[in-house]
Amino acid sequence: MKASEGLKVVVTGATGNVGTSLVRALEREERVSSVLGLARRRPALTLSKTEWAEVDLSLEGDEPRLAQYIEDADAVVHLAWRFQPTHDPVETWRANVLGSLRVFDAVAAARVPVLVCASSVGAYSPGPASGAAVSESWPTHGWPGAAYTREKAYLERVLDTFERDHPTTRVVRMRPSFLFKEESASEQRRIFAGRFLPGGLVRPDLLPLLPGPDGLRFQALHTDDAADAYLRALVRDVRGAFNLAADPVIDMPTLASLLDARPVKVPSGAVRGLLATGWKMRVVPASPDLFDAVLRLPLLSTDRARRELDWTPTATSLEAFGAFLRGVRAGRGDATAPLAGRRVG
Repeated sequence: MKASEGLKVVVTGATGNVGTSLVRALEREERVSSVLGLARRRPALTLSKTEWAEVDLSLEGDEPRLAQYIEDADAVVHLAWRFQPTHDPVETWRANVLGSLRVFDAVAAARVPVLVCASSVGAYSPGPASGAAVSESWPTHGWPGAAYTREKAYLERVLDTFERDHPTTRVVRMRPSFLFKEESASEQRRIFAGRFLPGGLVRPDLLPLLPGPDGLRFQALHTDDAADAYLRALVRDVRGAFNLAADPVIDMPTLASLLDARPVKVPSGAVRGLLATGWKMRVVPASPDLFDAVLRLPLLSTDRARRELDWTPTATSLEAFGAFLRGVRAGRGDATAPLAGRRVG
């Protein structure tokens, strides 16, 4: 990049939950001159700095186009990920792992100076028995039973090798907690609960009781706050991993309070059994193995992101999850294929 020019940023998975928030954040950043958003399907989303191109990272035949799109980039942000089909882990492996390898190879061949990659809390090994929040030094071996956590953990090892072999590329790994916003609600409902769950049922007056597994607790973050952290990591001279999450920790009593319902503890084994039945019948897309992984996720300490990125979430975890609930009820979405709004019921 010449001193008089701005950054040319390429974003894979630019039409998804994080991608749509990030390209809008990049639009507002003076140090960014242009954005190229890559996705399997071109969106009906018009932004002044952003151009769009179609590429399928799971296809070996798309490698030449991918290399062409990346060759002049000052930075690549790799967000592309497929959660489904959960019944075909080979297909998600092709898209998520082999697709990521193609991105990393293209970055290396073009000698792109900066690579920011989306990892996840799911890359971490199960948390400590004490329940204490973990730093970025906690082991990243995932949970072996779920495809999502296996793939995220595997890519952590790939990035270890990439950093060793390509020291001139500044590599940043973002490890966020669950990310929510209104515009992603329809997509997330389809991914985890299925397309036939009526969003209108997620209302306080219809849910006097909220059954849930004992011991469930997790962290959440508004997707726009995650995009802000990505942007800061992009333009600052930082390397390594950053945990991203907002306060407070969400548990069953917290969820029940958001829905003005009374929490009812249900043994996790019973919940898993129901989920497994629904998954085998292809009624519920979320697999029981992913449920096992969620129950074992560690809590994240975000001290490093707050210190080195000067980053602070603008929304609490409750506000982020509340935005998701509003989006589910209203069938909210965005002008991209993954985030297409759809109200059922």
